[in-house]
Amino acid sequence: MLTYWLMFLVPASMALFSGQKRRATLMPFLLVGFFFALLIGLRFQVGGDWDSYLRHYNYVIGLSFIDALKVSKDYGHQALNWLMVQWDMEVYGVNMVYGTVFMIGLIKLSRDQVYPWIAMAAAVPYMVIVVAMGYSRQGMALGIFMWAITYLRKGNLKTYVVMILIAALFHKTAIILLPLGMFLYGKGMILRILMIIPIIIGAWSLFVAEAQSNLVYQYIDNDMQSSGAMIRVFMNFLPSVLFLMYRKEWKKNYDDYAFWYWVSIGSIAAMGLVGVASTAVDRMALYFIPIQLVVYARLPYLARNKVSPGIMKVMIVLGYTAVLFVWLNYGTYAKYWVPYGNILFMDLI
Repeated sequence: MLTYWLMFLVPASMALFSGQKRRATLMPFLLVGFFFALLIGLRFQVGGDWDSYLRHYNYVIGLSFIDALKVSKDYGHQALNWLMVQWDMEVYGVNMVYGTVFMIGLIKLSRDQVYPWIAMAAAVPYMVIVVAMGYSRQGMALGIFMWAITYLRKGNLKTYVVMILIAALFHKTAIILLPLGMFLYGKGMILRILMIIPIIIGAWSLFVAEAQSNLVYQYIDNDMQSSGAMIRVFMNFLPSVLFLMYRKEWKKNYDDYAFWYWVSIGSIAAMGLVGVASTAVDRMALYFIPIQLVVYARLPYLARNKVSPGIMKVMIVLGYTAVLFVWLNYGTYAKYWVPYGNILFMDLI
């Protein structure tokens, strides 16, 4: 467990002792990102889906590139596995790419916040440790999504769309993120809708349509249940409620209200639907986790008239300390993460 606590304590300490900065110094983030990418990418037998991803890699050994792509509709995942087979990088090469892209997205989104280290600390207990180290393909898609958000905030819808389409190559469910691109700015909304609808239809046909019936059966008709889904969905629900509570202050200070409004609505809706199809809602809600990072990284400023920023930072850090403690010690699937192993220092931890 020591590795996971160190991963959390580094950004948590920075969150407590660093001040408010619109654009934080890059170097500390690069150092943390580098070590986190190594911990994600070079992990050994860590994560609930470890054996599945090992099979994905082994399955394409000896296949031609075209045959490898035919294995599944997640073409990016298949292509990356095939490439790493050619380079003899094993599954660690695949995981290293996923971990690096995920960390780039996380760092870019975090540095765009008022208190960037709060965003980084909030990401560690679940987004980094569970998602990036467990659901590798969806972690890759989530990292690309966070990266894409920073372009969307600059008004670059085209880049956002392209990046989400790339994310869908690794996990087809990322296609649900395309419509969010319409909501960041009110100007030109009709044009945005007219432009993005055919893209959504085409992307759905390419990535999801063929697998739609299987997805519905697996996640809904088969009543597949996800242990702890209610808690994880609630973790998005709470900051979404806080977002709505401080919506006037948010509108006054930030130009991305519309985008996060719809993410918060999706998170609140997920809370109501989680009892119907917990696994489906749980997996979709993974894409809404950035609402936690953004709201909590701005909350010390938004709530400054009610609670001092220093106290608010302590409250947020303590909250995520509790999340990590409970998951590591009482999580149903924590046994697949503990003890932590890494090919660089398996004998040391």
